[in-house]
Parts: sequence; structure tokens; C-alpha cells
Amino acid sequence: MSGSDRQGRLRRYWDRHADSYDRQMAFAERRLFRDTRAWVGGRASGDVLEVAVGTGLNLPHYPAGVRLTGVEWSPRMLAVARRRAPEIGRDVDLRLGDAQALDLPDVSFDTVVCTFSLCAIPDERRALAEMRRVLRPGGLLLLADHVPSTAWPVRVAQRLAELVSVPVGGEHFLRRPAALVRDWGWKVDAHDRFALGIVERLAARKPSA
Repeated sequence: MSGSDRQGRLRRYWDRHADSYDRQMAFAERRLFRDTRAWVGGRASGDVLEVAVGTGLNLPHYPAGVRLTGVEWSPRMLAVARRRAPEIGRDVDLRLGDAQALDLPDVSFDTVVCTFSLCAIPDERRALAEMRRVLRPGGLLLLADHVPSTAWPVRVAQRLAELVSVPVGGEHFLRRPAALVRDWGWKVDAHDRFALGIVERLAARKPSA
């Protein structure tokens, strides 16, 4: 299967799950993710880009003064976010697009956000490189995702889960995007892991020079 065929199949997968996505996430939101969406949203400022905005679950957590843009590659997920935004009084520019090739200018955002999505983006390194490209010098990158547990029995279960989740929906459980960003040498403003190390969140600042 070619790369474009695979991406098309994955897009259709997320389209099929768009209407039930929030219900499917409800357990993880309560038991695993805790206050992570507020932790991320409360740190955003200025011109904010959310990559893989999904159904817009982060939208209520951004400060009132931010200028918000959201990019999502699943049309049906994006449609849910577009319904949610006016319901909560949020003014946001929601666009269809690919996290791996953002149709946005260089150094155009003060904050870039991506939560619980790099696990399912086909090439997470390309997506992170795009986030770095569009972030202004001194800007803040905010990431949160489920990652390999610090408990080895859980890691074994995650590895077994990937045997199904990766071919079916492209979802990985053993990626660590925060570790990739740390390799860039950026200043880390905040970082933590919890829930047996399964949830990791990072606030890292792009060098000003």
C-alpha cells in the first residue's frame, strides 16, 4: 500500500469515529488525562495554533484573549469542532490540513499545541518539524500524549495493543514525542509524567536567537 493510500485509509478511519470520539475518550479523560487539557490550554498565549484539533476538546481551555487557529485532517472530526466552537462562544479559525505539511507561513505563531494526536499521525517527526517551523523565536510548544509506561508489564501490554491498533487505526502507544523535542535542546518550561508514566506533557520554548 502506498503512503497516500494508507493516509487516505486512516483519514476514513477517523472520519468513521468522529461522532463517537468524545464518548470513546471519556474514560481516558477522567482516569488518565486528568487536568491535562487545562494544563496545556492555560499556558497558551498570543497567536495559537492547535495541530490535530480533532473534535475541539481543548477549545474550552484556552484563555479568552488568544487568537486561535486549528488544523485537522479528518473532515468529519473538523465538522464536530466547528459545531462545538460557537456553542462555547469560541472564535477560532478551523482549517482542513495535514500536520505533516502545514499550509502556514514560517514563524507565524506564538504558541503551538498538539495533544493526544502525535500517537496517530503517520510521521510524528515530520509533524514536529512543521510545528517547529511555524513557531516564532521564543514561542512555546505544548505537547501531551500517551507514551510508553514506566512500568514494564504495562509496556508489554502496550506493545501487544500496537499489533492491532497500528494496522487498524495507525495509533501508536510506544512513541515519546517529548523526548524528540528534548533532543532539540530547547528550554523546558514545564514537564511531567503520571498514571504509571503513561501520560506525558511538555512545555518547551524555541530559542529566541
